[in-house]
Amino acid sequence: MGFKCGIVGLPNVGKSTLFNAITASEQAAAANYPFCTIDKNTGTVVVPDPRLDALIEIVKPVRVVPATMQFDDIAGLVAGASKNEGLGNKFLGHIRESDAIAHVVRCFEGGDVIHVTGNVDPQRDIGVIQTELALKDLATVDVRLDKSEKLARSGDKEEKIRVDILKQLKVVLDEAKPARFVQVPPQHEHMVRELMLLTRKPVLYVCNVAESDLPDGNKHCETVKRIAAEEGAETVIISVKIEQEISRLPAAERKEFLDGMGLKDSGMDRLIQAGYRLLGLRTYFTAGVKEVRAWTIRAGDTAPMAAGVIHTDFEKGFIRAETISYADFVACGGEQGAKDKGKLRTEGKEYVVQDGDVMHFRFNV
Repeated sequence: MGFKCGIVGLPNVGKSTLFNAITASEQAAAANYPFCTIDKNTGTVVVPDPRLDALIEIVKPVRVVPATMQFDDIAGLVAGASKNEGLGNKFLGHIRESDAIAHVVRCFEGGDVIHVTGNVDPQRDIGVIQTELALKDLATVDVRLDKSEKLARSGDKEEKIRVDILKQLKVVLDEAKPARFVQVPPQHEHMVRELMLLTRKPVLYVCNVAESDLPDGNKHCETVKRIAAEEGAETVIISVKIEQEISRLPAAERKEFLDGMGLKDSGMDRLIQAGYRLLGLRTYFTAGVKEVRAWTIRAGDTAPMAAGVIHTDFEKGFIRAETISYADFVACGGEQGAKDKGKLRTEGKEYVVQDGDVMHFRFNV
């Protein structure tokens, strides 16, 4: 499953360079001028997980399939995008396809890279993008509200509820605040989901700093952290320039490079971890001699739902899940050892899958 994350921000904040680094590719041009990224660039990256390495060592499978994430690098947004300034609607349409938004914010000084508005001001920069997204969402809400009010006047009870929700959204968006701020009862969440609102998506702020400001950031990062805290969003501090250097190194040399800089892990790893937290994602494994694979699910998913990630027939015909915790699988040296020590459990339809579970599903065709 994994998830799709759109990388957004003003022109020249480091989006395309970040994309190149996290995908270890040169798919996105990173030239020093606005609108370098004309088309959306898509890259898939492997989710780093040392647990997978341990399972491989025990099982020695023929094939290994790690979990992955998709990143979409999208052209820079400027004031007026909601009215087609810059790349306008093309940019905004791409965001609708993402599960979450990684908002890259420039938090480094220096004249080598042109800032589209002339100086570094994270609060202003974030405000520009939030306002444009809110204006675009407001237009979407206005169109639906007009239609729903007409239907509500004819006596449609569901449309009356929808009108109330749309009016709440309109009030928030009119203030250039994200639609995420509106609390909607679970039974009516579909009414908002169908609108595909841009500001309803969870946001991860990425502070792009100079190497000298790693790992704790600077005063600009504190501004971003404050804004993120007010929104309930995540914040990650990285140096896009350093990430690009790391991406060019052989895997065996990366740890030494990070150690030399006093860093425990790369910005890419922290970005992925933050994304998983943001969306409430978890990983479970299937492990056999033919294949060891990591599967991505959401926190709270039951065993049948986890089985459905492999194939919908697995969920429909679910009988039981033979389950071993990751810790027990490793400690017992694999499935047979876990069986011998009574660590293999049979779980039913109500079982909530735990992060790291090693599972084998039984089902009717």
